[in-house]
Amino acid sequence: MGMNVQDVLKLVEEKGVKVVDYKFSDMLGRWHHFSTPVHEFGEAIFEDGISIDGSSFRGWQPINNSDMIIIPEPATARIDPFVAMPTLSLICNVFEPLTREGYTRDPRFIAQKAEAYLQSTGLADVAYFGVEPEFFVFDSVRCFSGPNEAFYSLDSMEGGWNSGRDENPNLGYKPRFKEGYYPCPPADSLADLRNEMVEEMLNVGIHVECMHHEVATGGQCEIDMRFNTLVAVCDDLQWFKYVARNVAYRNGRTVTFMPKPLYGDNGSGMHCHQSLWKGGKNLFVGDGYAGLSEMALHYMGGIMKHAKALCAFTNPVTNSYRRLVPGFEAPINLAYSSSNRSAALRLPVADNPKARRVEYRTPDPACNGYLAFAALLMAGLDGVENRIDPGPPLDKDIYGLSPEELRHVPHVAGTLDEALDCLEADHEFLLKGDVFTRDLIEKWLAWKREHEIKPMMMHPVPLEFELYFDC
Repeated sequence: MGMNVQDVLKLVEEKGVKVVDYKFSDMLGRWHHFSTPVHEFGEAIFEDGISIDGSSFRGWQPINNSDMIIIPEPATARIDPFVAMPTLSLICNVFEPLTREGYTRDPRFIAQKAEAYLQSTGLADVAYFGVEPEFFVFDSVRCFSGPNEAFYSLDSMEGGWNSGRDENPNLGYKPRFKEGYYPCPPADSLADLRNEMVEEMLNVGIHVECMHHEVATGGQCEIDMRFNTLVAVCDDLQWFKYVARNVAYRNGRTVTFMPKPLYGDNGSGMHCHQSLWKGGKNLFVGDGYAGLSEMALHYMGGIMKHAKALCAFTNPVTNSYRRLVPGFEAPINLAYSSSNRSAALRLPVADNPKARRVEYRTPDPACNGYLAFAALLMAGLDGVENRIDPGPPLDKDIYGLSPEELRHVPHVAGTLDEALDCLEADHEFLLKGDVFTRDLIEKWLAWKREHEIKPMMMHPVPLEFELYFDC
């Protein structure tokens, strides 16, 4: 159980807190914050809240109707490890100022409603999610896009492209492309940095299970968090990104959760483990395929049915689809299998029934966890409620299938544009229990099309000059 208001007030006194920091997520998932001196903080804030200007955040209010209220949740209280002055950090919910109702475009509110809907169905009382965010650590990032020029330049001391650079001296140990999985130091130059990240994650209450270098050259890493309830794991993911970025920054490096920053090597995914429980019992345990229950199979059926629409939330940026390319190792094929990492839905081997779960491998860490995980839960519940059959398992290596065999395997969306079109056509399952609202979905579609897809369509990119300048 988290802290209550009195616990928070006691923490402020014990830690000598001088500043209170209020954090909340915009519609697209970016954390924002503001702070007050501790003398402005008191018990009343947990009832009255604090006013903010909702017109200044992506996808929120127009300027003529901009007043919003944020109310901190005491259970989220942490001491911020990256501020010199003792600072209490609180995650906040966003409310309409007149009705005091939750704001329909507050992603945390949507995740809370998804948990409430699950309980209202009587099917289960808790959904557990475990996520494996991948990310890159770079030593330098430069980018610019203007009317007559555009470029990006990334660098990493361990990038395979630097094997021939004069470094006075160059000591080698640059992981080759696609050979960065689990190398020992000195090839893995980031062990100390990851350990420092994990130490700070533990300090803010994240239960870390393991950490390692990932497949790509140039600083790809993974740190795995222990499963948690839906809203709690989304809060953990926000802290995860905050900690990773700030630890890298204070070490003169930078972190990106962009899914595909490097051409020719693996992108960053975020495998998502899911299970439903009731009365302390894992409802995904059964005597079916891979030890799964009928409920688990139907849950997967719901995800497979709505997968293309789900991509609008689980893979929500144009760069997501640089990773989800046919013919490579990305989990684009909608099949399920035991221990088969080439299937989008993997069923990890688990002797302990408590660990029986479904792993969805398509999502990436650019997503807003609150929206992505709420949408996955709603799709899975739709599968359970409507007994959606996921079909037979596919235990073959999908990457080795012939085009004729692959023709019968469905796949996820191929572009953000396609994902948005699919969400527009297939979102009724998200509206159950008023979890998602038409207002949120319409705003999401409009924002993505206007602010991401349209600019991407209009801007020339450097490769086009190599391909077409002399056409």
